[in-house]
Amino acid sequence: VVLSTLLASPLRLTLAALCRAAPRQHRGVSTPAGPGHSLNLGGIFPPLATPFSPTQEVDYAQLEGNLRRYASIPFRGMVVLGSNGEYPYLAPRERLEVVNCVRRSLPRDRLLLAGSGCESTQATIELTVSMAEAGADVALVVTPCYYRGAMTSAALVQHYTQVADASPIPVVLYSVPANTGLDLPLEAVLTLAQHPNIIGIKDSGGDVTRMGLMVHKTRQEDFQVLAGSAGFLLASYALGASGGVCALANVLGAPLCQLDRLCRGGHWQEARDLQHRLIEPNVAVTRRFGIPGLKKAMEWFGYYGGPCRAPLAPLSPPQVEELRGTFSANGWL
Repeated sequence: VVLSTLLASPLRLTLAALCRAAPRQHRGVSTPAGPGHSLNLGGIFPPLATPFSPTQEVDYAQLEGNLRRYASIPFRGMVVLGSNGEYPYLAPRERLEVVNCVRRSLPRDRLLLAGSGCESTQATIELTVSMAEAGADVALVVTPCYYRGAMTSAALVQHYTQVADASPIPVVLYSVPANTGLDLPLEAVLTLAQHPNIIGIKDSGGDVTRMGLMVHKTRQEDFQVLAGSAGFLLASYALGASGGVCALANVLGAPLCQLDRLCRGGHWQEARDLQHRLIEPNVAVTRRFGIPGLKKAMEWFGYYGGPCRAPLAPLSPPQVEELRGTFSANGWL
């Protein structure tokens, strides 16, 4: 047993290297790539909430139930194990089981992006390989941040380069400064965009000037920018973003896909009217009330929200009323 444990990591990394040496194939995804892109990320991705039972165990049956309800919405794919999936609170075994569960339930033409970012480069590589084995099409890799003072552009470029070199699936960078206290520097993004296995970034910072620069300065690369929140989705599309990974899509998936279609069709007035109605609900389920608010809102729209895992606490009755009022005032309830 000890010997097999010692051999496991080198063997997996060797297998990853063999996968990289082969022509890039995306685990049976049949959707044609977009113009100039090896894998088209255009569209809306909900960063799935992880359902827990009343005893705070992962409830895989409820996860499958939510996926059945989402099946009628034209999402480009799903993100698992992001910030809204309570990723830091899941054990390694649970993370892989969640990926397996979603992959089994997801049509092959929908992409599965899985969070695999850890604090060390080695751990990130090992988890990324495991995510690929479990069925992920793309690895979403958040910035390591515990030693954020040492996370210079050079350190982050080295980290992501080593992860992308070792990953058997494409990598999407993930910058979420509200949670990490660290914004992936623009110069690092532009350097990493040149890596053949780094195909995009999910930017949740909300700086549309920065996003516009990313689009502009990577236009010669196979690189796509994804808006990390519904609140600035229209602005991101106007500047050339490919899609969005939006917490609010767990609740209002169809309207967000409608906003995606309106923007792509150039119907900017209709898109603006819809975007305006999404801003306050989005703030409510992100900055204002966070994941407990997101899960509460999901229940009003026919999904299973359920409890969060401690120490995240449920909303108080006055907070629930405020949240409901926000959705009602914008015509959603």
